Amino acid sequence: MAVMKVGAAGIETISGAMKRPKKKDGHNHGNYLVAVHREAASTNPNCQRVYSFDADRYKRSTVPQAKELAARARFSSVAASVKARSKDLMQQATDIADFLAQKDTAGGKKTMKAYLWKVCGDAYDAALAGA
Repeated sequence: MAVMKVGAAGIETISGAMKRPKKKDGHNHGNYLVAVHREAASTNPNCQRVYSFDADRYKRSTVPQAKELAARARFSSVAASVKARSKDLMQQATDIADFLAQKDTAGGKKTMKAYLWKVCGDAYDAALAGA
């Protein structure tokens, strides 16, 4: 999604993907249209650029490595654990108490979701190390 800044005279800046190709029947139709707004100081008055790329521009050219596949598996598993744990009414009271106890400590997580990601991530890592 593109981010657009609108002023009194209309669109001032656009930054991001304005158009993406649609995937239909196993192949892509259209192309990417990307706008870039430069905010760095410069003497060049042209700070807005628009680029068009082919639909396969961001197609992966290499096979995912084992490390990346392991990171994907960890993310999927921890995300499912966080979702289940946040809805578990039996666990909520202890989670809230533990979250509040660690919140103001050094290195403590400031949001409940971040705390649950840490707890579930640590549990996943411990289970993987123990196996």
